[in-house]
Amino acid sequence: MVTEREFLDGYDPRAYPAVAVTVDIVTLTIRDGVLNVLLVERGEQPHAGRLALPGGFVREETLDQAARRELAEETGILPRVHLEQLATFGDPGRDPRMRVMSIAYLAFAPHLPEPTVGGDAAAARWVPVDTASGLAFDHDAILAAGLERARAKIEYTPLATAFVDDEFTIAQLRGVYTAVWGEEPHAGNFHRKVLSVPGFVADTGATTQRGGERGGPRSKLYRAGDARILHPALLRPSLER
Repeated sequence: MVTEREFLDGYDPRAYPAVAVTVDIVTLTIRDGVLNVLLVERGEQPHAGRLALPGGFVREETLDQAARRELAEETGILPRVHLEQLATFGDPGRDPRMRVMSIAYLAFAPHLPEPTVGGDAAAARWVPVDTASGLAFDHDAILAAGLERARAKIEYTPLATAFVDDEFTIAQLRGVYTAVWGEEPHAGNFHRKVLSVPGFVADTGATTQRGGERGGPRSKLYRAGDARILHPALLRPSLER
């Protein structure tokens, strides 16, 4: 049997195809009640001038570190955001330079600031997801996967609470579901379902300082509970029909 040392002594890297690894980040936030994605304008070839997801090549770092670094370098977005691996994209023709495997990430948080361009990006801006198309590389497919992950995940996990402040009303939480799903749940049914899921939200005992727009009573304030899975799940209205 060949030992590891003997193998390494005779190792020829030219015998193996060169493959690069990148990270691409689908960063979502809600602005004026609309779900937005963070996009950059590519400042270099390939695809110079086209919009793309923030991302870049992985250095001597972990994948999570690479995702946070690229997000900070290209857009100036530095706050603590929820970040999770989404999927791997590796079609042979996805990058004209070489064979590139991309580890896609999903990130989101409430009240994310206006981006500050940096790195090799020429510009950066928030774009409503309904108008984000024609992106560079295969980023349309990555964005679609990120949107479906977010839409499905808020059905069975309390992840929607990552889009609101530490204290929130049920109406504000419903606004998150409306923006992410792209369809509005029935207000009364939503309120009842949220409060019936064990551990989803916890009553803070406080209320808003003023009533609703129509002069109604002040709304109760809630915080995220300790549940990790929502049971029963909150299904999209279109899936309940």
